[in-house]
Amino acid sequence: MTTLISALSLQLDTVHGPLFQDLSFTVKLGDRIGLLGHNGCGKSSLLGILAGSREPNAGSVQYAGQCRLQHVEQHLPPGLAGLTTREALLEVVSAQPAHHWRVDSLLDELALSAQAHIVVSSLSGGQHTRLLLGRAVLLEPNLLLLDEPSNHLDLPSLLWLEDFLRRWQGGFILVSHDPRLLDTLSDKSWILRDGRLYSFDMPCSRALTALAEADVAAQARHAGEQKEIDRLAASSKRLAIWGREHDNEKLLRQAKSIQRRVDKLKDDQTFVSRGSPWRLKLQGSALAADRLLAFEGLQVRAQAEQPLLFEIDHLWLRPGDKVALLGSNGTGKSSLLRQCWSDVQQGEARHGWRFHPAARIAYYDQSLQQLADDATLPDALYKFAPVSDRERRQALIAAGFAYSRHSQTVATLSGGERARLLFLALSMASYHLWWLDEPTNHLDMEGKHELADALAEFAGGFILVSHDRELIEHSCNRFWAIHNCRLQEWPDAARAYQQLFTARDDVPVSGVAPATAPVHADAPSSDSEAESQWQRLCELEDWLAADLARKRKHQKPHLQQAWQQEMLQLKQALGL
Repeated sequence: MTTLISALSLQLDTVHGPLFQDLSFTVKLGDRIGLLGHNGCGKSSLLGILAGSREPNAGSVQYAGQCRLQHVEQHLPPGLAGLTTREALLEVVSAQPAHHWRVDSLLDELALSAQAHIVVSSLSGGQHTRLLLGRAVLLEPNLLLLDEPSNHLDLPSLLWLEDFLRRWQGGFILVSHDPRLLDTLSDKSWILRDGRLYSFDMPCSRALTALAEADVAAQARHAGEQKEIDRLAASSKRLAIWGREHDNEKLLRQAKSIQRRVDKLKDDQTFVSRGSPWRLKLQGSALAADRLLAFEGLQVRAQAEQPLLFEIDHLWLRPGDKVALLGSNGTGKSSLLRQCWSDVQQGEARHGWRFHPAARIAYYDQSLQQLADDATLPDALYKFAPVSDRERRQALIAAGFAYSRHSQTVATLSGGERARLLFLALSMASYHLWWLDEPTNHLDMEGKHELADALAEFAGGFILVSHDRELIEHSCNRFWAIHNCRLQEWPDAARAYQQLFTARDDVPVSGVAPATAPVHADAPSSDSEAESQWQRLCELEDWLAADLARKRKHQKPHLQQAWQQEMLQLKQALGL
């Protein structure tokens, strides 16, 4: 197979030391590579070197004559903001009028026809991703460099991206922290860790398993080698002591010879990974209260004078409730959190909702603007947790921020590092209720797993806005979905997901069953009212039995009560 790129002994240094060194690899025509690694390990920097936008400190990159690569970065170039979607695509082929016809065809394929004449700055994050992909594809590359294209995508847009890249005829290097996306699309995995590149001819999950097995074997070899090193070092020391005590030159020479063997063994000793430097732990507390907040007819708008996005009739949240707030991009999930947070900061809830006066509420803003750009790391924490400088520095070190970095300002951090700093700040303050707006956007895979485990064990309550299916299913026990301009509760994640597709006709999803009714909704219509009521009663009985079969801490008493009440009404209507 034709080699497109050959890299030899690449090294990249930062002010804090080498980011990676001695990276050598090849990229062949048609390779579909998933690039993994923890926050700050250098994935985006490596793509920048391959794209030619960044120079390595050492090493070289050679390109074959037929290599046509395009770099799809995370962020929209500023010059596109004032253009319409169609103009942004036409700009790429402006010097090739014969190719202008392809723009309209591509708008259809990108599901952006309806946005063709809308200004780019008004598009959603998912639509920005489609636009950037379209601009790259128009240049007919055979290799795409994709830097976290799934960030900020809702579930339908993520499925569109999977479908688009599955049908893509060329190769790609895909940076992502979404294991499902990588497993679906890639057949080769690169894992950037400890400044080294580990390559596996297998998708993400299998590659991570293989790396974990290799780590265990490396630790075993290292331990055996260390045992021999310790034995020889002890012998060398003993011979040296005897040689000096008895003035025996032969013993001293033997001691030096053994020490040389020890030094050689140390140089050749099996490398053991240091692992990720980051530690993400969350602390919170449960408030002794019946309800932390309640919604009773709240109208949600992006801004006060703008059109209504959706309404919430009767929903509430108790300590220990872990709520997933689901909805397509643009439906108003973040607007709900921002609107309520504005009320909390003013100390009074507007009409339509209320919160417990003793509840300490935290807000994780997906833009990460709660941390002042010009603050040093310890100073950034003080706003949330006014504790001693020593306590803040100890917390930073425990979270993975080395002491030498504490004088950095927040503005110099990567997105993932900034996200972890905000989690540390919120955790140190120990809140009763968390509002989390897309908290995984900048987290690596390990960070996502840590977050999912931490949220599952969180003592208080939270509302989570996320499109990360694994996080939702692992950490949440209640599911709210925006559907037909109303926020309704659904008994499980699968039924809530279905609502995301009933309002979207641009993303075909095979195998998705028709949506069932929400928890508090009336029974669906059928040939006769009695038959419909029987079907609904059976459905509710199944839900109740399934929930009662769970461990008590995973059960949903508020839903059980609602189901039982509706079952009683149905039985009365049916004469049972």
